[in-house]
Parts: sequence; C-alpha cells; structure tokens
Amino acid sequence: MPKKRATNRQKGRRSARKGRSFLSRIVRFLLKLGLLLALFAAVGLAYLDVQVKQKFEGKRWALPAKVYARPLELYPGQALATADLQHELRGLGYQFVATASRPGMAEMSGSRALIHTRGFDFPDGEEPSRRLMLEFSSGQLVRMRDQLTDADLSLTRLEPILIGGIYPRSNEDRDLIRLSDAPPYLVDALIAVEDRAYYKHWGISLKGMSRAMVVNLRAGRFVQGGSTLTQQLIKNFYLTSERTLSRKLLELPMAVLLDLRYEKDEILEAYLNEVYLGQQGNRAIHGFGLASEFYFGQPITELDLHQIALLVALVKGPSFYDPRRNEQRALERRNLVLKLLVDQGDISVAQYEQSILKPLGVVQIGSLHKGAYPAYLDLVKRQLRDSYRDEDLSSEGLMVFTALDPLVQYRADQAVVKTLQALETQHGDKARNLQSGMVVADPQTGEVLAIVGGRDTRYQGFNRGLDALRPIGSLVKPAVYLAALEKGYTLSSVLNDTPVDIRLPNGQHWTPQNFDRKTHGRVPLYRALAQSYNLSTVHLGMEVGLPAVIDVMKRLGVSSHIPALPSLLLGAKAMAPLEVAEMYQTLAANGFRVPLRAIRMVTTAEGEELSRYPFTLRQQVDARHVHLIQYALQQAGREGTARSAYQQLPDNLNFAGKTGTTNDQRDSWFAGYTGNRLAVVWVGRDDNERLPFTGSGGALRVWTEFMREEKSQPLHTGRSELIELAWIDESTGYLSHPSCQGARQLPFATGTLPSQSVDCGQGRGAQPPQQQQSSDSGPVDWFINLFR
Repeated sequence: MPKKRATNRQKGRRSARKGRSFLSRIVRFLLKLGLLLALFAAVGLAYLDVQVKQKFEGKRWALPAKVYARPLELYPGQALATADLQHELRGLGYQFVATASRPGMAEMSGSRALIHTRGFDFPDGEEPSRRLMLEFSSGQLVRMRDQLTDADLSLTRLEPILIGGIYPRSNEDRDLIRLSDAPPYLVDALIAVEDRAYYKHWGISLKGMSRAMVVNLRAGRFVQGGSTLTQQLIKNFYLTSERTLSRKLLELPMAVLLDLRYEKDEILEAYLNEVYLGQQGNRAIHGFGLASEFYFGQPITELDLHQIALLVALVKGPSFYDPRRNEQRALERRNLVLKLLVDQGDISVAQYEQSILKPLGVVQIGSLHKGAYPAYLDLVKRQLRDSYRDEDLSSEGLMVFTALDPLVQYRADQAVVKTLQALETQHGDKARNLQSGMVVADPQTGEVLAIVGGRDTRYQGFNRGLDALRPIGSLVKPAVYLAALEKGYTLSSVLNDTPVDIRLPNGQHWTPQNFDRKTHGRVPLYRALAQSYNLSTVHLGMEVGLPAVIDVMKRLGVSSHIPALPSLLLGAKAMAPLEVAEMYQTLAANGFRVPLRAIRMVTTAEGEELSRYPFTLRQQVDARHVHLIQYALQQAGREGTARSAYQQLPDNLNFAGKTGTTNDQRDSWFAGYTGNRLAVVWVGRDDNERLPFTGSGGALRVWTEFMREEKSQPLHTGRSELIELAWIDESTGYLSHPSCQGARQLPFATGTLPSQSVDCGQGRGAQPPQQQQSSDSGPVDWFINLFR
C-alpha cells in the first residue's frame, strides 16, 4: 500500500509539472507573439511615419500651371471706354460699391472711376496695390492719379485675369493659401463646425469616436464619422474616401503620427488647401482658396463673414449643399454655421443677424472668366508642349503669361454669336446649325489676341479656330498675284478673264467659272484680285507656274503640305483659320514673317523666368510687292467683293481684306486687317452642307461686326522711296493722263512703270509719275525703324 501511494504522488507531481510546462509554453508563445506583433507594429508605424513625413514635407500637391491673360495697361491718352473698363473689372472679380474701402472694390460714376487695385507681382516687378482715380472724356482716359500718394501716374497695370490652368490627370485644382492669409473667422468657423477640440487632442478624439459609434448603432447604419480635422486630412491626403474598417484602422495611427510630428497650425494650413469643396465638370475644386474664386469670383482675402460661413458649410457635403443647385439647403447650413459662431462668442449677435439676412451671393459659372477661353487655352497648351513636358505643366505650378485680350475676345465671341443668329433668322432652314472659327491677332507683333472655336464659345471640344481644315477658296488668290508681281507683272498688267479648259493628268478636264458665270474680257490685274475673278486668276497662275505660287504660300507662312494641282489656284487647299492667319499676318506686316504666338513668358511658381517668347521677324517677301497686293486688297473693300463692310464701318478705317467662297458655297471665309487688328473668319456647317450665302454674305458680316465694336486703327501703307504713283489706261495697262477716260492712278514699285503710253485724243500723253506721298507711318516704317 505505501508503495502504491508513492506511485500516485509521483503521478501527481508529473501531472503538475506537465501542467506548469504547458502553461509556461503558452506564456512563452504569447510573449513571442506579442513581441512579434510589437515588432510588426513598430515596423508598420515606422513605415507609416516615413510615408507621413515624405508626403507632408515633400511636394504635397500636383499644382496646375496658371494661365493669365494680358494685364490691362492704363495711361492718360488711352482710348478706353468706361464700359470696357467695367468688363475688365468684372472679369477680375471686383465689386462695384458706393465706397471702395479695400482692394478688389471699384466705384463708377459718370466720367470717373475709383479703383482700389489688388496689386500683382509681375515677373518684371511688383505692381503695388493702389487707389486709382481715373478721369474719362469722349471715350478716352485723360487723367490717372494715385490717391494714396496724391501723385499723377503716367502708366500702371491692373492684375491679369486668370483664364485657366493645365490640370494633372486627377483633374484636381487648387489655389494655395497660407494660414496667415486666411480671412477672419475662417479658422474659427471651421473648428466650431468640424472639430471643437482640435487644439486639445492628439490627432484623434476618443470622445468623438464614441459619440459617433452610439449614433451609428442607434441608426443601424453609418451616419457619423467622428473624425477630427487631422483624420479628415489623412483620409483625403493619404488614403481614400471609402468607408471601410481597414481604412479607418489605418487612419487612426497615421493621424496620431501626423499630430506628433507637426504643429497644429501646419496641419490646419494643409487642411485648408486639401479639403474637397466642389466639382466643375471633371475638375475637382480643392481648398478654400480656389473655392472662393469658384463660388464668389473673388480672392478669399476679400470675403465677408456670410461668404466664409457658406464655404465652411460645404465641407460637410459639397454636392448635397451645392448652393447653385440646392439653394435653400445651402442657406440653412450656412446659417447653422453662423449660429455656432455666435453661440461660441466668435461673432456678435448683431453680426449674426446681419449675416443671415444676406443672400448666398454665388456667381453663375457662366460668368466666371476662368474656363471661359477654352479655344485660346488650347493654343497655349500646344505651344507650351514644344518646350515643356506634360507632367511639368500639370504639377509644378508654373505661371504662364499670354497675349489674350479679354476685351478683344469678348467682342469676337459676340460678333460670332450675334451674326450666326442673324444669318439663321434671315435664311431659315437653309442656314441651320451654322458654326464658325475665328482668329484675331496684332499684325505688328504677331500676338494672338483672341480665338473663337465655335458658336458655343465656352465649349471645350472641337476647336474650329485651330482644327477646322476647310478649303480656303479665294483667300489663296493674294499668293497667286504676289507670285505674278515677283515675275514682273504690275497692278496695271492686263489679264484675260476668258474661259479655261485644263486637261488633268487623269484625262479629265477642269473648267472653272467665275462666280457670276460671266467672263469679263481684259481686266487689269488689281481689279481681277479686288473682284475675285476666277478665270483671270487661273490664267495668271498657270502662267507664273504652280511651283512659284506654292513657294510664295510657304514664305507667307503655310506650313502644311500644298498639292501642286491647278485647283490650288482657286483655293482647293484645306487650312484652318489659324494657318490662314499666319499667311495674312505676313501680308499685314509688309512681307515680314512674324510667327503667331500666344505666350509671352513662363515663370516658376515663385516668379523666376523660365522662358520668354520674344517678338521675331524675318523678311520673306519684298515689301514693295506686298504694298501692291495691299492696294488691291484695299480695293476689294472699296469697290470689290468686300464693299458691303463700309456700310457699317467708318470710311476712314481703310482696311485690306479678301473674301473666300468654296465650291457649292460650302465655306464662307473672310481675312482682313486694319492698322492694329488682323482677323480671319470661317463660317460653315460641320456636316459640309451648302450655305445660302458667300464669303461676303457670311464671314465678312462676322468680321465687320467685330471691327465695328473693336474700333480699330486705320491701315496706313507705303513709303515714298519704295512706291511711285502713275496714271494708267485700264484697258491697255499703259501710262495715261488723269483727264483721259478710263485713266486710274495706281501704285508701282519704283522702276516698274509701263514703258508705253496712250494719247486720249486731246493731244495729251501720259502724266509724269509721282512718288507716293504719305505722312502716315505704317507697318513698314515700324519694322524698319525697329532696326535703325
């Protein structure tokens, strides 16, 4: 028995030892597992810490390039209507008030305007904020005074209008602001509504999460997040907006790490620039800086209390509280924000009562200038991509300064819309669905001032100003006649306007006709161009040769392929308005090739110059020959196919231009220029259907409407040492006398006068030639003086 009891004790001890051994193994396993989990957690936290640090301290956002219009320069003696000044100020988001007490405000009263400008840091120097007193008389700015210094000014600039951006693939857009630039009450309202304990917690709020959990359990669904501002920043900045448990668990440690690493104000500044506040098409509006421009058309520093409250109200749900679509809902949410501010003592009861009575005051999207110039911005992007990568343009915050003139663009847009509506009303079903493309440039500098891509001027699709390749019709004729002048022809050379029959290589016959289906016998060269006779043009073109015509077109600026076919002489070549403008730009500049450009300068976000797009020129055609072509193109306006323009334009405008109509009237063109404006217009239908009007009945009307509103400078041409005048007999092209019937005074390049003369039967022969006298300084003078 004793032996048996001993055995039982031994068994008990062994059992106890086994139990203790198993327990110790469990403990050791748990310790190892804990250490392993701790190691993983440490590694994970370290990894998250690196991610938080790298993005927060690196380039936080892909910043789109900002594209600016030209700044409006103001100087005494400037032709500037007060209505044009108001239009410019509206584009800049100025408020018209009774008392301009701060930047961004203007007073307009009769012949005076007081503008409190914002100032702008231009690449060539800072333009300070000023209180400008402007005095006008008869459509002219006569005096300009800075009220802050009580000094008269000879020149100043308004800030340029921001016309758009070049966005990253995410289509996010933002205007960065500093916390120190945030207007009063913005931070107070944001904290009051979104995170009252922001300056007390460590990135997360256990109290807030507990409260949200209770609300969600009672609702049986996810209705409240309990996130702090720091957590919201983590979600938007580092993670995704999906509502999943894994994302929430990742959000918590990252919020704590962010809060431990950085000051509260640094985190808050990042939040101000990251928060999502709206959508325009596929463009996402991020940050309060951009939201201020998007909803109110003003910089955020100029917002009033009720406007700030609305922006803060949108944080909860930009789509749900969209003030443009859900006005009442947005108003109630805004007033709730104001109520929280007054309850916390951040604003007075009087401020609250005044603010809740204010309307939302958001501007209509169609009235904003940003995004209003898609056709012009299209050209800017194309020219930028010759020098910059897409990722640089969409992420480095570059500043692009262009030549876009918002006033010229507005008049071009209105001319297209107004005229197309009138044409459709006049012609009914025969003129349905009309479209147009238009390019406006400065003939002296080659800067593109405006582009119209279609009758819906804000449409961001097909750009007819750049991409509508349509046969140019008679717009090609100046190149044909210029080639003839280079071969020794003169304006008085007599051409045959008789039937044409050309056998083509494929055995077919080409038999073009004049538009009026008539022949005009023998006509002087200048009249054949001014009247746009097809038959005399073809005879002339075949005489000088297609290679010579193509060579002239290339030198004038045509860069695309030109087929050497007889139909080229009547404009079978398809071109877009921009390329036509390149060709006519050289004519307007007296033979000097001035490549059209939209960009003036590109700088970094800090204003450091990266590239400049300077004025360049190269003489491609003899200025004497261009002068003669200009004379014929002026006659097209005075007595030829474009004469209807002078029914609306002042007689002293003196423009040069050419109408163009293609086969079966499928395209209506006009290209013309004055002293300071070149404009090319195409009118037609996208389906290529026949039009009930010609170039003079369609495109010329758009051009005329534009020039009527633009009030451009007259065209002055000629230099006495280059050109001489002589009377000629139109029927023979010989020298004549001014008293002879059929005599006409024409310009000739010096040394090219006809060698023969006629006697008109009164014993009087040809009058001695005269040098052309002109006191005007035209484009030739401008170019030549440039190099003196």
